[in-house]
Amino acid sequence: MRRRNRVALVGVAAALALALAACGSGGIKDTTTASGKKCGDLNIAVNPWTGYESDAYVVGDIATTKLGCNVSYQNVKEEVGWQGMSSGTIDTILENWGHPDLVKKYVDQQKTVVDAGQTGNQGIIGWYVPPWMAAKYPDITDWKNLNKYASMFKTSESGGKGQLLDGDPSYVTNDEALVKNLHLNYQVVVGGSEAALIQSFRSAEKNKTPLLAYFYEPDWFFSEMKLVKVNLPKYTDGCDADAAKVACDYPPYNLNKLISKKFADSGSPAVDLIKNFHWTNDDQNLVSTYIAQDKMKPADAAQKWIDANPDKVAAWLK
Repeated sequence: MRRRNRVALVGVAAALALALAACGSGGIKDTTTASGKKCGDLNIAVNPWTGYESDAYVVGDIATTKLGCNVSYQNVKEEVGWQGMSSGTIDTILENWGHPDLVKKYVDQQKTVVDAGQTGNQGIIGWYVPPWMAAKYPDITDWKNLNKYASMFKTSESGGKGQLLDGDPSYVTNDEALVKNLHLNYQVVVGGSEAALIQSFRSAEKNKTPLLAYFYEPDWFFSEMKLVKVNLPKYTDGCDADAAKVACDYPPYNLNKLISKKFADSGSPAVDLIKNFHWTNDDQNLVSTYIAQDKMKPADAAQKWIDANPDKVAAWLK
């Protein structure tokens, strides 16, 4: 802050402030829409994986600095975020991985949630092994050979079967049904967070120990380790319609954004920002690398990316 110890300086500062306000200069964009609405509060759901955190803090930083929003980040599981949008306590989910049951309930039937368009990210869910395993046992990437190797994957938690390590229980998963319907001699074991899955892969690669685990893209970890995907039976439209009978791979996901109907109708300038937000897997992975590998705070990681990509940010604010 400047020291104001002379009356003349106070006058100059005041005049300058008035001039800036009159010509629309300054770091924060005009916070009102054509209808005169200000941004006000923006409540962003944050689901438990680093890529989502990257989405949330990039959008949140822009909403704060350019639109004058009062942004809060709510750490919730996926379904809880949908419930929050329906009740009006959460305004947006910035990375949705399908959830046709929730779409039917909240978008189609209750009409309390609105599709806000695609993020530009392409999502893949599957089963992966560390690189050393694919190199030593190249046929392990075909699901038909998994039973041949089941004994290698036994752990104290898998009950005499091979272990399939899953992530956070809230993640989208068909793994229990897949193991059953493909007649695989495996037991799904919940590993916990994204960080726990990553550490398991690191340990397996370093120590050359067997690991078969659920994972997904986009994720920054692929820049550190080239995990190898196991080919499950090819996905076809409708093959996962009955959750109990799923016997096919996960579908490709064109990840999308969601907003509450209440927020969509509010006139907030942040609605258009969220609808316009669109980037690539590489963009997201870069921010996620800053957070997870470089140990930057999410807000600092977001700001670093924003500073390096002014044209993309400007397009979202049009």
